[in-house]
Amino acid sequence: MDRTLEAEVMDSEEEALEYDSMDFTEVNRDFAQLAANVAPQHSFVLDLGTGTARIPIIFSQMRPDCQIRAIDLAPSMLKIAKKNIDIANKNQQIKLELADSKKLNYPDQTFDVVMSNSLVHHIPNPLDLFQEINRVIKPKGKVIIRDLLRPASSQEVVDIVAQANLDYSPRQKQLFEDSLHAALTIPEIKTIIHELQWQKVNIYQSSPRHWTLEKP
Repeated sequence: MDRTLEAEVMDSEEEALEYDSMDFTEVNRDFAQLAANVAPQHSFVLDLGTGTARIPIIFSQMRPDCQIRAIDLAPSMLKIAKKNIDIANKNQQIKLELADSKKLNYPDQTFDVVMSNSLVHHIPNPLDLFQEINRVIKPKGKVIIRDLLRPASSQEVVDIVAQANLDYSPRQKQLFEDSLHAALTIPEIKTIIHELQWQKVNIYQSSPRHWTLEKP
């Protein structure tokens, strides 16, 4: 199945609220734990495509020693993210920023850890994103990325959504389907990593519908 792009930015208040109400608690905690396990002490962490900041909040609870910059290109997402961070009382540890992950306003080699969950499928040319990650990560920095895995056919997309048995509204189910159509395959990710000449990168299928990349 060929890749079908979806909107790069979810910037209506309705979509942001729909997204924030979807229950990703288990997968968010699993991803945050993965990042927390590899982050050095007192790391400066960048979370790309933070959405409503659910993952950096969980990460900050696991790793109170780290400082986090959480960025997104959608003001509507960041508006909800700020409320979530206020409720979690994590304003001192997590700083939000409206920014394009493909064009970051940070110096080279700024961050000890770059993490991103469910952003790659929104990017028309993911190489642009990975090149910017390559620029801002420190030479011995850690990169943790997870995203949806594109199925082989449209029927598989329908089956995955049905089998997930998620308590989603029709709009939420459509967002999920669109994201699966826009996701990348593992060979496509490996092609990008080969172009970047990253060494010792672990790319694997981490669930029936996700891939994960770990750069140690």
